[in-house]
Amino acid sequence: RFHGEGYQEGYAEGSHIGVVEGRRHGSLHGAKVGSEIGCYLGFALTWQSLLQKCTDEKNSKKLRALDSLIGMIQKFPYEDPTYEKLQEDMEKIRGKFKQVCSMLNVQSDFRFGTERSSLTF
Repeated sequence: RFHGEGYQEGYAEGSHIGVVEGRRHGSLHGAKVGSEIGCYLGFALTWQSLLQKCTDEKNSKKLRALDSLIGMIQKFPYEDPTYEKLQEDMEKIRGKFKQVCSMLNVQSDFRFGTERSSLTF
């Protein structure tokens, strides 16, 4: 009887602690992804606004790449924590961001640490 009661109490306590720890872990990593995606979107929208004033062929290629990046970010499923291709889509967005930076001759370095986040150019 004591063995069964101890098991039930331990299971209940472990389940509660697991939920709390899972929520904390999910919040932390969700914030990192949101910060990274937000920086990419702000970067892309700013450059899109700057390049719309020029209409030569080079800028039209850059604008198409920026439009593609913005489209990928807008299609990203923020509300679905069970999305199976989250990592795959994040890698595609990062790759497109690097491509856009290369086209714009902008060095970028996105870092997210416990102390601060930064996007440097």
